[in-house]
Amino acid sequence: MTSVSLPPSLVATLPGNIYADPAVFAREQELIFERMWFAVARAGELADPGAFVTRQVGRENVLVVRGRDRRLRAFLNVCRHRGARLCSGDSGQLRRNIQCMYHAWTYGLDGKLVAAPNLTKMQDIDRGEYGLIEVHLREWLGYAWVCLADEPPSFEADVIASADERLGGEGLIGGWQVDELAVGRRITYDVKANWKLIIENFMECYHCATIHPELTEMLPEFAGGYAAQAFIGHGAEFREDAEAFTIDGAGGHERIPGVDEDHDRRYYAITVRPQVFVNLVPDHVILHRMYPLAVDRTVVECDWLYLPGVVESGADLTRSVELFDRVNRQDFEACEVTQPGMSSRAYRAGGVLVPSEHHIAEFHEWVQARLAG
Repeated sequence: MTSVSLPPSLVATLPGNIYADPAVFAREQELIFERMWFAVARAGELADPGAFVTRQVGRENVLVVRGRDRRLRAFLNVCRHRGARLCSGDSGQLRRNIQCMYHAWTYGLDGKLVAAPNLTKMQDIDRGEYGLIEVHLREWLGYAWVCLADEPPSFEADVIASADERLGGEGLIGGWQVDELAVGRRITYDVKANWKLIIENFMECYHCATIHPELTEMLPEFAGGYAAQAFIGHGAEFREDAEAFTIDGAGGHERIPGVDEDHDRRYYAITVRPQVFVNLVPDHVILHRMYPLAVDRTVVECDWLYLPGVVESGADLTRSVELFDRVNRQDFEACEVTQPGMSSRAYRAGGVLVPSEHHIAEFHEWVQARLAG
């Protein structure tokens, strides 16, 4: 933090090295990404036995697979024999088992060791002991969330409570029926910026009038610089003549039945630390998952979710996708412009937060507490 005395209107930020030092990023991998719940896949896209995805979580590659008992499981994507990676693709369909291409050690979809060359001659080997290393997995909002910690934190307190606290009531997010929605569009962004810059950007709206003309036209209060996330239970209201949350205010889709009148024609944003953003509007949900891959690189996977009937009908989703795709690209460009400054001596002691950004200070305190272990 800066040692300079600041006027009451300003609050000091984290110093620049927190965003630029690979050693700090390594500690974040260990103390944040590998100890917290991390969303990795849309569960409905792994419908059949053998369907799998692989995702990077901290320093580990994780394999999520649908078993023959229809249950989703997650494992470290590492063969127990000599450490080869088992599944090299981002996604795919396994026939019957998980087999290592190196020496053909073979595991069931439940992770148990079922076969290996000459295994029957090695009677002293406990097949259960040499199964894949399982990772904790929970399903919520239709996504699979994994946790690498031996003793995971409370899913209810660390994940679900984020939505309850933001919306101002227990279980209110259920009205959007996110687990029942279908993916209408997915866009992946490769952002040359630290993951924390992306979170900070998402949390505040001081920048909205500067770089988001389409968003502030749709949500006029955002032009004033105060983000909806700063106020519990508040959703930004659509402009008066807008029919839907789209690039031109027209062309919306069937409203999600569980969204009540109090939440109609409003936009809500939720941050679930450390890597999920949930955006709620009456007829669709936009969900971001961040994958921090380096101190200055973050891959962001963004899903636009609609009622299944909307997607199955082949409805034109362009207007709603275009609005937040533009917002994403504007935000990520701003983060990329900011990243080089984190290594500058001008930012060695950090910067400052103005009043409409003061809630970011709590995020900074959280980061420091996590890094302190």
